[in-house]
Parts: sequence; C-alpha cells; structure tokens
Amino acid sequence: MAEFPRTLVGGVSLPRLIAGTNWFLGYSHTSLAKDKFIKEYQDQARIAKILEVFLEAGIDAVMAPPSQLLESAIRQAEDRAGKGMIRILTPIFNITPGGPADQEPQRMFDLCQELDASFCLPHQAVTDALIDRRSGTIRDLGIYTSMIRERGMIPGLSTHMPEAVVYADRMGADIDTYIQIYNAAGFLMQVEADWVMRIIHEAKKPVMTIKPLAAGRLLPVVGLAFVWSTLREQDMVTIGTTTPDEAKEVIELSLDLLSHEQPDNQLQRTRSKNSLN
Repeated sequence: MAEFPRTLVGGVSLPRLIAGTNWFLGYSHTSLAKDKFIKEYQDQARIAKILEVFLEAGIDAVMAPPSQLLESAIRQAEDRAGKGMIRILTPIFNITPGGPADQEPQRMFDLCQELDASFCLPHQAVTDALIDRRSGTIRDLGIYTSMIRERGMIPGLSTHMPEAVVYADRMGADIDTYIQIYNAAGFLMQVEADWVMRIIHEAKKPVMTIKPLAAGRLLPVVGLAFVWSTLREQDMVTIGTTTPDEAKEVIELSLDLLSHEQPDNQLQRTRSKNSLN
C-alpha cells in the first residue's frame, strides 16, 4: 500500500487522512443502543489493532477527546508498528465560573499535555458557546490559545459553526487549524454544503474535516469521493472505523480517489445481486 499524502499544519507534517475515534468511544450519532454496542464491543486491544492499520499506511495522526483508554491503545499500536502517532486532542472545559474543578481550563490543558498532544483544539461544545454572532468575534479565544501555546501544543478550533472559521480568520486568531463538519449529506451542518465548501476554500489555515460519511449514513465511496474531490491539497479528512477491515477499506478507497482512479475494492455480496454476476 502506498504511503498516504501529507500536509503541513503549524510546522508539523500530518497525513491528509486522520483516524477518528467516535466509533472507538461510543459516539454513534445514531441511537443510545448503538452507542452502548460500541462501548461494549471496543476495548484497548481492538482499538490498537485498528490504529495499527492506520500507522502501517503512514497515517500517523488520531483525533480524540482526552481518554486514558485511547492513550493506552495508541501506545500499544505504536509499540506494534514501531511508529509514533500524533495526538490531536479536543478537550471540553469550563468557560464560566462554578464548573467541575477537574474541568478547569488549566487542568484540561495540563491533561492534554500529559497525554502527549501535539495539537489542542477546544471542542465544539466550548468553541461554539464562545461565538458571538452580534460582534462577529470568538470571546476569550486569546486566553485559551495562550494557555495552549504555553504548554507546547499547537492551538486550533473544533466547531460545528462555519462562523468560527470566518471570525477566527478575521480576528487574526493565534490558531493553526480548524476542525469543521463537512459531508455530502449535510449531516449536522448548519448551512448548505456549498457554503461550507466555499468557507473551507477561503480559510487561511488548513482545515481538518470530520464526519465525511455522515456517521454511517453515506457509503464510504460516496462520502469519500465528495470530500476528496472538493477539498484543497492542504486540507484533511477525519474518519472513524470500527474494525481493521474498515480502516483498510477507507484507506484504499481514499488512495484510489486521490489518484483519480476507479476504486477496485471488493463489493459486498447479497442474494439480490446474483443476477449481476
């Protein structure tokens, strides 16, 4: 398998495909039952085997909330593959007084540093709560980016709101990347896909897109064909997988699509397709 194409973010070389973690940690965006299944099915060993597939393909970056389970799985995969993995962490923290003591910004940034994060992007739950549409600004952003820099991590913003990219660029915010939802189904996107496409293309920094398959609502070839054909060369796609075979499939599909080749992945077989053989 060919090495995956790379881009540069904040001076760090990153693969253009990033391992996502919703299908490791139980965030299905489908149902509580599906979340429960994921959490019961996945364990450190299974997660490590999936991450090892990404590492063997040169995809050495993972995006996740701070998680001791995930960190243990990452280290196991690194040991097996003999390669390191870049951590892109998305912490949630208090933005008003009176929250849980263990979720104060200083504590959460310290935790990300302890987990060897190279990138620290406040999660959507933080970022979007700070967006002020009236003034066209992101409140207190400089306070948090300074704290992230002080700990040797690269700051960015994780958001569901396309305004975050526009406002941060306009403010000249001290960030090096964004996480933005982008998929052909418009799933969880607050404006139409063509609007988000334009915003990504005009962004001053590389964009890490998420949910390319709309949390399983799109076939892999459909969702990946859309994002890879409409993103810039500096932008990235983050994708979650449940098994090593799924990881291998999305990697191979992505390589074919980026090379403008017809995907030659093995198709699923059902009785209704017998007449097509």
